Amino acid sequence: MSPVPVAVALSLVSAVAYAAAAVAQERLAARGSTAGAPRLLASGAWWGSVALNAAAALLHVVALRYGPLTVVQPLGALTLVAAVPLGARIAGRRVSRVEWRGTALTLLGLAALLVAATGPAPDGVLSLPEALAVSGAAAALIGVLARPGARPGLRHATASGTASGVASALTQTVTVAVTDRSGPLPGVQVAAVALLVAAFAAGGLLLSQTAYRGGLGAPLAVVTLANPVAAAVIGLSLLGEHLRGGPAGIVLALAGAALASRGVVRLSRAAPPSGRPAAAVPSPGAGPVTGPAPRPRPSGPERLTAAGR
Repeated sequence: MSPVPVAVALSLVSAVAYAAAAVAQERLAARGSTAGAPRLLASGAWWGSVALNAAAALLHVVALRYGPLTVVQPLGALTLVAAVPLGARIAGRRVSRVEWRGTALTLLGLAALLVAATGPAPDGVLSLPEALAVSGAAAALIGVLARPGARPGLRHATASGTASGVASALTQTVTVAVTDRSGPLPGVQVAAVALLVAAFAAGGLLLSQTAYRGGLGAPLAVVTLANPVAAAVIGLSLLGEHLRGGPAGIVLALAGAALASRGVVRLSRAAPPSGRPAAAVPSPGAGPVTGPAPRPRPSGPERLTAAGR
């Protein structure tokens, strides 16, 4: 049996866990968008979202051992597909028809990507110089996107997705090197790459928490798109991964990417900006009556008539 279906199954469960964590993070950000790190560290809900992220990351790591980046990373878009109905249920609303259409487009696009990208289990790893070069370039880009004073939003979401994609690529190097002891990386170098994985994973988590202050839909959509793009660039350029089917496979992959992107954008626009229900507005006449309604003040000729009475 091919190991790729195992990677797909693990990625699906990982996406659901990531979706639950994203919804929890967004609700935390909505309740206290100005709360600092000490406040978060004292929150049980925050640690619950961290545990969900950790479980999802562990499943993702195992999936990367059985499938290439070009297969595993696009499945991360299912995080948004799962987060939309989950967030709607928690917010007490129904999933709209536009959101269902966005979900369908995303799934069709992912199916096309999987057909084009399905390949053998990964066996290539980044050398230490390559890992350091990738990390340096990614850190510079993240620093520009999330520079101090920048308003939380899509730039932080792009930085979060980039950090998570780089962490996935580095994770694949660590898992292949650890499970294949004849690999080119000595133990000390594997440990160094593992530290980089931890740094980028933690950075991605904190950046996403900041991005969710502006709501769940659009930031999560950007994270979902930036993550596989960053990982695919590394996988195709440095790890020797490739698409199946030659030119036809490239066309199919581009069509799938376009469909998935359209679905993700539609999902991000369809969901309420904050992922939470709107404030209740009292209906006319609601509430206790405290006295007679004030009479309108006469003006113009009516005022003169009233004065002569």
